[in-house]
Amino acid sequence: MRGLKNSTVMLVLAVMAVVLTGCLYPEEQMAQNQKPPKDVIINIQSVVDQYYKETGLLPIKNSEADTPLYEKYVIDFAKLQRMNYLSDIPAAAYEMGGNNYFLIINEETDPVVKLMNLVIYQRVNDIQAAVKKYADASNGQLPKGETAYPDFWRIDYGKLNMKDPNISSLFSGQTLSAMMDAKGNVYLDYGIDVMGAVNKLDAGSKPDSSADLRTLLVEQSEFVPVKSTVYRLVDGEPQAFLE
Repeated sequence: MRGLKNSTVMLVLAVMAVVLTGCLYPEEQMAQNQKPPKDVIINIQSVVDQYYKETGLLPIKNSEADTPLYEKYVIDFAKLQRMNYLSDIPAAAYEMGGNNYFLIINEETDPVVKLMNLVIYQRVNDIQAAVKKYADASNGQLPKGETAYPDFWRIDYGKLNMKDPNISSLFSGQTLSAMMDAKGNVYLDYGIDVMGAVNKLDAGSKPDSSADLRTLLVEQSEFVPVKSTVYRLVDGEPQAFLE
């Protein structure tokens, strides 16, 4: 009986440990890594295709001319509902409390539906706000760390009195670093993801030095590289460039 009792106690403790571990895991990290089922994206792609075929237009919201490429063409779900192209907005969409904007890329050639993760977007915005606050308080000085690429620097979080944020890539699962340009604009460094995407290509289909390598990421995933800048191959390695 004593052995049975001890076993029961150990089982309860083990279950509690699992529960507590789940509770301690950052909620935003869990939200960031939640991916909607692929059939959701396939369904929205079908709706967009039908709308485009019948109207000659794309169901997108208005955007500013300087809106970054992978944030620009957000699908207007309200319009699709009003025009009876869509009954229910996906639960993964921001409009329904989800963590993603549904976007359209390749809008002029072959419109494709992709996702922009808003958890990652907001975390980079938080870093941007901290960098701006530091610059405003120090006569325009930036919290520069080591050089990441020509014209890009890592961020010295010690100067910002904040911890290095743990941002996991939706492409590789690896931790991504933030970097900034000379104006203090903050980006995520997708260099490691881009290199992985290049390595997946056949030897005969390697991109040339003028190609924006971010296209490989969106071709190989349902997500776009939010808060990114252009990457090109330089001596066989991805290098960031200002757009």
